[in-house]
Amino acid sequence: MIRRSNEMFKEIKEQMRGGKGSVEVAHVMKQDELGGKARLVAKVSLNPGCSIGWHEHVNEEEIYYILKGKALVDDNGEKKELNPGDASLTTGGKCHSIENIGDEVLEFMAIVLLYV
Repeated sequence: MIRRSNEMFKEIKEQMRGGKGSVEVAHVMKQDELGGKARLVAKVSLNPGCSIGWHEHVNEEEIYYILKGKALVDDNGEKKELNPGDASLTTGGKCHSIENIGDEVLEFMAIVLLYV
Protein backbone atom coordinates (compact mmCIF):
# COMPACT_ATOMS: atom_id res chain seq x y z
CA MET A 1 0.00 0.00 0.00
CA ILE A 2 1.22 3.48 -0.90
CA ARG A 3 -0.25 6.61 0.63
CA ARG A 4 0.76 9.99 -0.71
CA SER A 5 1.11 12.93 1.63
CA ASN A 6 -1.93 14.66 0.11
CA GLU A 7 -4.04 11.51 0.75
CA MET A 8 -3.42 11.41 4.50
CA PHE A 9 -6.28 12.29 6.82
CA LYS A 10 -5.28 15.43 8.71
CA GLU A 11 -7.02 16.89 11.70
CA ILE A 12 -6.51 19.83 14.04
CA LYS A 13 -7.06 19.21 17.75
CA GLU A 14 -7.37 22.11 20.18
CA GLN A 15 -5.87 21.83 23.68
CA MET A 16 -5.15 18.14 23.05
CA ARG A 17 -5.20 16.19 26.33
CA GLY A 18 -5.29 19.50 28.21
CA GLY A 19 -2.30 20.95 26.36
CA LYS A 20 -1.79 24.45 24.97
CA GLY A 21 -2.79 25.63 21.49
CA SER A 22 -3.55 23.46 18.51
CA VAL A 23 -2.04 20.21 17.26
CA GLU A 24 -2.03 19.00 13.65
CA VAL A 25 -2.20 15.21 13.33
CA ALA A 26 -1.52 13.67 9.90
CA HIS A 27 -2.54 10.01 10.03
CA VAL A 28 0.06 8.10 8.00
CA MET A 29 -2.03 4.94 8.19
CA LYS A 30 -5.43 4.36 9.78
CA GLN A 31 -5.91 1.97 12.67
CA ASP A 32 -8.02 -0.47 10.64
CA GLU A 33 -5.20 -0.73 8.07
CA LEU A 34 -2.60 -1.80 10.63
CA GLY A 35 -3.63 -5.37 11.45
CA GLY A 36 -4.64 -4.68 15.04
CA LYS A 37 -1.16 -4.06 16.52
CA ALA A 38 -1.15 -0.26 16.38
CA ARG A 39 -3.70 2.38 17.30
CA LEU A 40 -1.88 5.37 15.82
CA VAL A 41 0.85 6.06 13.27
CA ALA A 42 0.95 9.80 12.65
CA LYS A 43 3.12 12.82 11.98
CA VAL A 44 2.31 15.44 14.59
CA SER A 45 3.04 19.17 14.25
CA LEU A 46 3.09 21.69 17.11
CA ASN A 47 3.69 25.41 16.68
CA PRO A 48 6.01 27.16 19.15
CA GLY A 49 4.51 27.17 22.65
CA CYS A 50 1.93 24.48 21.86
CA SER A 51 1.77 21.16 23.66
CA ILE A 52 0.02 17.84 24.16
CA GLY A 53 -0.93 17.56 27.82
CA TRP A 54 -0.01 14.94 30.40
CA HIS A 55 -1.77 11.62 29.72
CA GLU A 56 -1.51 7.94 30.60
CA HIS A 57 -1.16 4.92 28.34
CA VAL A 58 -2.97 1.79 29.50
CA ASN A 59 -2.43 -1.53 27.66
CA GLU A 60 -0.37 0.29 25.05
CA GLU A 61 2.88 2.19 24.57
CA GLU A 62 3.77 5.31 22.60
CA ILE A 63 6.92 6.24 20.75
CA TYR A 64 7.75 9.85 19.88
CA TYR A 65 10.46 10.26 17.22
CA ILE A 66 11.53 13.88 16.71
CA LEU A 67 11.86 14.95 13.05
CA LYS A 68 12.24 18.73 13.36
CA GLY A 69 12.39 21.31 16.14
CA LYS A 70 12.99 21.20 19.89
CA ALA A 71 10.73 19.39 22.35
CA LEU A 72 10.40 19.18 26.09
CA VAL A 73 9.07 15.72 26.99
CA ASP A 74 7.85 14.88 30.47
CA ASP A 75 8.29 11.10 30.60
CA ASN A 76 6.55 9.90 33.74
CA GLY A 77 7.88 12.86 35.75
CA GLU A 78 11.34 13.06 34.16
CA LYS A 79 11.69 16.13 31.91
CA LYS A 80 14.14 15.97 29.00
CA GLU A 81 14.82 18.09 25.93
CA LEU A 82 14.62 16.15 22.67
CA ASN A 83 16.03 17.20 19.30
CA PRO A 84 15.83 15.77 15.76
CA GLY A 85 16.78 12.11 15.75
CA ASP A 86 15.90 11.64 19.45
CA ALA A 87 13.09 9.33 20.58
CA SER A 88 11.11 8.54 23.72
CA LEU A 89 9.11 5.47 24.71
CA THR A 90 6.26 5.63 27.21
CA THR A 91 5.18 2.13 28.23
CA GLY A 92 1.85 0.89 29.56
CA GLY A 93 0.76 2.41 32.85
CA LYS A 94 3.12 5.39 32.46
CA CYS A 95 2.32 9.03 31.61
CA HIS A 96 3.89 11.68 29.40
CA SER A 97 3.46 15.06 27.70
CA ILE A 98 5.29 16.99 24.98
CA GLU A 99 5.77 20.72 24.36
CA ASN A 100 7.38 22.72 21.57
CA ILE A 101 10.07 24.81 23.29
CA GLY A 102 11.74 25.99 20.09
CA ASP A 103 11.23 28.83 17.63
CA GLU A 104 10.08 26.66 14.70
CA VAL A 105 7.38 24.05 14.17
CA LEU A 106 8.01 20.84 16.09
CA GLU A 107 7.38 17.77 13.93
CA PHE A 108 7.49 14.23 15.27
CA MET A 109 6.20 10.76 14.56
CA ALA A 110 3.80 9.36 17.14
CA ILE A 111 3.27 5.61 17.15
CA VAL A 112 0.92 3.92 19.62
CA LEU A 113 1.37 0.16 19.83
CA LEU A 114 -1.27 -2.00 21.48
CA TYR A 115 -0.51 -4.80 23.90
CA VAL A 116 -2.36 -7.69 22.23
